[in-house]
Amino acid sequence: MSQVVVVEDGVVEDPRRRRAILMAVCIALMAVIASVSGLNVAQPELAVEFGASQSTVLWIINIYTISLAALLLPLGAMGDRWGRKPVLLAGLAVFGMASAAAGLAPSTELMLAARLLGGVGAAMIMPVTLAVITSTFPDEERSKAIGVWSGVAGGGGILGMYLSAVLVDLATWRWLFVLPVALVVAAVVMALRAVPNSREDFVHKFDRVGSFTSVVAVLGLIYVLHEGPVHGWTEPLTLISLLVGLLAAVAFVLWELRQQAPLLDVRLFRKRGLASGSVSLLAVFGVLAGIFVVLFPYFQAVLGWSGLRSTLALMPMALLMMFASGLAPRVAARVGSRTTMAAGILLGAVGLALMAVFVSVEGGYLSVLPGMVAMGLGMGLSMTPSTEAITTALPRERQGVASALNDVTREFGTALGVAMLGAILSAGYRNAIDARLAGTPDEIADAARDGVANALAAAEGAGPQAGALIRIAQESFVAGWRQAMWVGVAVMLVLFGYVVVRGPEKATTDSK
Repeated sequence: MSQVVVVEDGVVEDPRRRRAILMAVCIALMAVIASVSGLNVAQPELAVEFGASQSTVLWIINIYTISLAALLLPLGAMGDRWGRKPVLLAGLAVFGMASAAAGLAPSTELMLAARLLGGVGAAMIMPVTLAVITSTFPDEERSKAIGVWSGVAGGGGILGMYLSAVLVDLATWRWLFVLPVALVVAAVVMALRAVPNSREDFVHKFDRVGSFTSVVAVLGLIYVLHEGPVHGWTEPLTLISLLVGLLAAVAFVLWELRQQAPLLDVRLFRKRGLASGSVSLLAVFGVLAGIFVVLFPYFQAVLGWSGLRSTLALMPMALLMMFASGLAPRVAARVGSRTTMAAGILLGAVGLALMAVFVSVEGGYLSVLPGMVAMGLGMGLSMTPSTEAITTALPRERQGVASALNDVTREFGTALGVAMLGAILSAGYRNAIDARLAGTPDEIADAARDGVANALAAAEGAGPQAGALIRIAQESFVAGWRQAMWVGVAVMLVLFGYVVVRGPEKATTDSK
């Protein structure tokens, strides 16, 4: 690739400064990740505050993740060109102002605008955090730093949800935005003091066509995954979005193949590391997101727990995930990246199988805890080598793009997992409850078919049948749970076989 590379600051040799850099970028990452999931715990409060429909509330939540995912690749590339520190600081400023505006928003329109702007700021921050690590840490320390970053990226969402649930319980939903603003202030202070600037000076112009087609492709496909389960997969807008997304994706690939300096060199997917790392993160984050779709209704509708207690119940999995992400580089150094990835994926499959086998209405939390423990360890072990496989597959001057690709893959996996496992859970629930509603009044039966939460609400007007209806709904939910978990097991086993055959070599910088 014909380009002149200028690196203003290279590898940082001082261990204390490296620790400060890692802390700064992880705090910035935590602000972004916590904002992805934080508002989920305040859906009823948002609906009441703004007089909004459920669809509008979902848009307030999802517009952030959609704009974040769509802009990751072009803004990650801009970080490589403009300087990673300036882009990080600019992103933190935009994100912080957007978070403050969302917390003070008096109307739905301003809330949506603030969340959209927050997604833009997050798309500037997220790829740069990983790119700073890969460009400033020496080879022997990079894996450990990526392990910490992966732990925050994987477990930070659950931690953010817990802190958000605490704030909603103790104060109001508006206090949810105090946390990201506080994290932004801390990240800015630490970044100004510790994070060096590095940028690359490219001979070729910025790939505007590639950037535009990538944005359109991600927007179209992510929109389908977010809105398809809500409005229907065969709705005209859903089908149009799918067509536009697919056409833009094809146009992106064809354009990139013709460029001397593409935004993303798609030929690199021939490499084992890039291909297997991307596929692994796609599937792992998909299954992980799908599990949350299952676990929260189980805790709240089946066990009758509050949102705060339900979020606290996820903490063992989150903490183990973060621990295993930090442990993964040591394991990979001994047995190889491919073996570590495969072991983590297999352990994740075991966790899903444990939950499918042992979950029950009577068993409560203890019936799913062993599976959650196995899942946390397995996901953590697989995330770090997958992330490193992606970042080492692209050259140093493209680390912003490598980091953005890593993040886009996670976002796609999350959206795909929620759509797929959520649909399987819903279908399994409906099939199970249909056969048990004989003799139930039509109005109550129709409400019960819509979901376990609706069934519990309908039970209030069911009179003497209330107890039986609640039991039927809970057991039907568990039946749907099992189907979703077994599908997750199948996905993980297919991924395990793929990684065993085509995973990265012991050194992730393979060229195969």
